[in-house]
Amino acid sequence: MALLRKINQVLLFLLIVTICGILYKKVHRGTVLRNETDDDSETPEDMEDEIPVVICAAAGRMGAAMAAINSIYSNTDANILFYVVGLRNTLSRIRKWIEHSKLREINFKIVEFNPMVLKGKIRPDSARPELLQPLNFVRFYLPLLIHQHEKVIYLDDDVIVQGDIQELYDTTLALGHAAAFSDDCDLPSSQDIHRLVGLQNTYMGYLDYRKKTIKDLGISPSTCSFNPGVIVANMTEWKHQRITKQLEKWMQKNVEENLYSSSLGGGVATSPMLIVFHGKYSTINPLWHIRHLGWNPDTRYSEHFLQEAKLLHWNGRHKPWDFPSVHNDLWESWFVPDPAGIFKLHHPNS
Repeated sequence: MALLRKINQVLLFLLIVTICGILYKKVHRGTVLRNETDDDSETPEDMEDEIPVVICAAAGRMGAAMAAINSIYSNTDANILFYVVGLRNTLSRIRKWIEHSKLREINFKIVEFNPMVLKGKIRPDSARPELLQPLNFVRFYLPLLIHQHEKVIYLDDDVIVQGDIQELYDTTLALGHAAAFSDDCDLPSSQDIHRLVGLQNTYMGYLDYRKKTIKDLGISPSTCSFNPGVIVANMTEWKHQRITKQLEKWMQKNVEENLYSSSLGGGVATSPMLIVFHGKYSTINPLWHIRHLGWNPDTRYSEHFLQEAKLLHWNGRHKPWDFPSVHNDLWESWFVPDPAGIFKLHHPNS
């Protein structure tokens, strides 16, 4: 009888441990990205009509996200649901900016990103510390944010949209592709890459081909890179291919082996995506990602060329809300002043 009681106690203990493990996994998953609002009352019909757009609002550059949101909302009749992602200490400021400005009419959800999910996965880099900000990695975790939608748009905050976002959303993704990006070798002729000194448009600029792990991938260093600042993603394929897990694996490998040429290319957020999506992505219409406007403050483009663009991206160090920068008049036309008066433009005449 004593033996039977002991066996029952052991079984009970194992059951409790199993339940605790399951609960831990659920809680851990829920803390990566958490909706500030828990309103799940939308009907399936409503969700089918919505275009989910994910954009991050970082503390020091929140005005960028608001300008991007304003440009998107003002140039479409589509039903947009903005997922505005921030860290815990910025959530109330995000809400105040939206609700106390001209953006109060937008349909939005504020989502908290827990940077603890990145613990041990980011290698310090003094060359481009701004690229190591936690929100720079939100794009890796899209399925943990988007639960109801099959398709989603992710945008960097330093963009403005001049076209109807419905067109970008309608980008066709080939069978088996989890995402669509813009190829760096498909720049319009007006953007002569030779004018952009130091710009990288091949894998050589992002991966350290001196490392055996990189060589073993079998990817030619002259392969065209792509820019993940504008993404159209299929959530079903993303989850099926375990894209997030693959990206985390290559983040971890970089911590251990220092595999990426982040001082040359776009840092540790771009490089894992180049590896994971190599040969397995669809392409976006080049006019939907006219980029490098923040690369060189002395390089300007014709007004006609910029007017034809559907989306403008100031990737690079020279942001349109700072000085020096180029074509900041196009960005400022969408700027939404900060109700709290914290975010200010840093221009000579502002």
